[in-house]
Amino acid sequence: MSVPKLELRKVSKAFHTNSLIVQALADVSLAVMPGEFLTVIGPSGSGKSTLFNLITGLLEPDSGQILLDGAIDAVRVGHFGYMPQRDLLLPWRSVLDNVIIPLELRGVPRLDARTRARWMLPMFGLEDFAGSYPVSLSGGMRQRAALLRTILAERDTLLLDEPFGALDALTRRELQDWLLGVWEQFRQTVVFITHDVEEALYLGDRVAVLSARPGRLAYMLTVDLPRPRRRGMIALPQFGRQMAELLEALGIEV
Repeated sequence: MSVPKLELRKVSKAFHTNSLIVQALADVSLAVMPGEFLTVIGPSGSGKSTLFNLITGLLEPDSGQILLDGAIDAVRVGHFGYMPQRDLLLPWRSVLDNVIIPLELRGVPRLDARTRARWMLPMFGLEDFAGSYPVSLSGGMRQRAALLRTILAERDTLLLDEPFGALDALTRRELQDWLLGVWEQFRQTVVFITHDVEEALYLGDRVAVLSARPGRLAYMLTVDLPRPRRRGMIALPQFGRQMAELLEALGIEV
């Protein structure tokens, strides 16, 4: 039986501000298997970003355990490829020099890092933009560059925090399909946070639903859709049925 790539056991986290205690997460337990694409949805304030900060070791839980490959690891920083909501591309560096930052931080010589990145640029539709600067890129191209930078961190697990949330609907759908193509090729474990229920269902193998604060695991849906995913699947009866299940778990009337 496979060991989970990532596992949370009864993880809780509270913040203390101005003499107030804000409980962000309470007793969250979930396991992510190797190569799985898990999507996470929940209302604003449900602790989704706090969840990522705990997983990456930027925060420590007040109680509970976080396991990597079946073992408790006290030093989790550096174990994940983490892509936040904003692309955070450095404006004074070209696309090529932005995406090689993780390699440079590991001490890879710049020439070698650039060679490795150039080989991957076509997979991300960036081969014609290696020398361009972020200001000249569309939002979608910037997100592609940010994801390539995340993948070049060469970590087994990617944490993607609403990477398409700021994009228009057409660009978002294009990048959803493109992301699935990249994932099919590399098969890294992915945990993907989103506010978009349709996006969560279309992308994920399973969908975890967090409740309103304090965030708890309110529902876990195993997605009944074949892979590879196709855009026309959103018209299938089972897609509509599962959308209704997720909306109900979020407390939204269908």
